[in-house]
Amino acid sequence: MTFPDLAADLKARLPQLRGRLMSNQPLAELTWFRVGGPAQVLFMPEDEADLAYFLGRLPPEIPVTVVGLGSNLIVRDGGVPGVVIRLGRGFGEVKVEEGTRIRAGTAVPDVKVSRAAQEAAITGLAFFRGIPGAIGGALRMNGGAYGRETKDALIEARGVDRQGRVRVFANADMHYTYRHCGAPDDVIFTQALFQGAPGDPATIAAEMEKITESREATQPIKSRTGGSTFKNPPGHKAWQLIDAAGCRGLKHGGAQVSEMHCNFLINLGGATAADIEALGETVRRRVMENSGIELEWEIKRIGAA
Repeated sequence: MTFPDLAADLKARLPQLRGRLMSNQPLAELTWFRVGGPAQVLFMPEDEADLAYFLGRLPPEIPVTVVGLGSNLIVRDGGVPGVVIRLGRGFGEVKVEEGTRIRAGTAVPDVKVSRAAQEAAITGLAFFRGIPGAIGGALRMNGGAYGRETKDALIEARGVDRQGRVRVFANADMHYTYRHCGAPDDVIFTQALFQGAPGDPATIAAEMEKITESREATQPIKSRTGGSTFKNPPGHKAWQLIDAAGCRGLKHGGAQVSEMHCNFLINLGGATAADIEALGETVRRRVMENSGIELEWEIKRIGAA
């Protein structure tokens, strides 16, 4: 799949752009599943000001898609039209601030925030050790693990909207619910400020180690997977519904429902994005037939089939 080249026109239109702008850039290697087609244009801004300059001058008819570490993402085989934005080093700083607070760029892996908090004797952020992704994804999905969610720790989030305006959202402005954020969809988050509490570094380290051991014992983290596939329906656990529907180990093409944790889908090595998505839809159908409960995708799916 090859898209018409947009990059040359955008470079001419945006002479002060400092970030990298690449045409027909493969995306598969940027995702944990290692599947999918290219981005028509991949833009990696240098910093927040560069991102704001780009968005403020990008023609409104060109669609924008944001990707992070690619942990909870399926890029479809037909690729992604328009511009795909991936934040890099300019959004990768973590700072400890007064009042047991942590400020982190949205390209920072969640685990790095938990480690910075532990080293600074700040408790309340260890749960980020259990989320396989970056802070931007945690903000957008209200990421959570082991009893806590992003909404429990967030003070405010900063971002840039489609018009290139820098905006700040207090916790209440995010309108968080389970695995959902109510902030405007066009906002690309650039930074977050989290509140912790004074703690003991050894105790926090032990909590993080417990989370690590639990993940390694119960999740296929060494496989090509996208993490938790479906949201837990109210009053139920998705993996139990999938197991009860007889889907543990189920295969479609090169994709399989994990036998270790059946809310995880796995690329066995030769899967396409279509294989993985079709397997997920089969699981949803079987769960509905068995229990009458509809599973909702937690993994983000982008691009054309």
